[in-house]
Amino acid sequence: MREERGISSEDSAQIRDFFYQNYRGSRYSFGYPACPHLEDQTKLFALLHPEENVGVRLTTGFLLEPEQSTSAIVVHHPGAKYFVV
Repeated sequence: MREERGISSEDSAQIRDFFYQNYRGSRYSFGYPACPHLEDQTKLFALLHPEENVGVRLTTGFLLEPEQSTSAIVVHHPGAKYFVV
């Protein structure tokens, strides 16, 4: 995705820098500190209709099926950083 957006050349050559978010952008997923409420996935489902488009369903516990499906909000702005709500 970073290559498609043309920003991968801004990444550090040192792998340890990735642990300190020394790269451009962020990826936020429901259930993690920046988006802690899994039930917020219902809003994403209302917008994107993944059941119809890619066959991903939301369980009553707000988990994705099939297993190992992932939803995320990806932000490529240079100022985007992880945070805790």
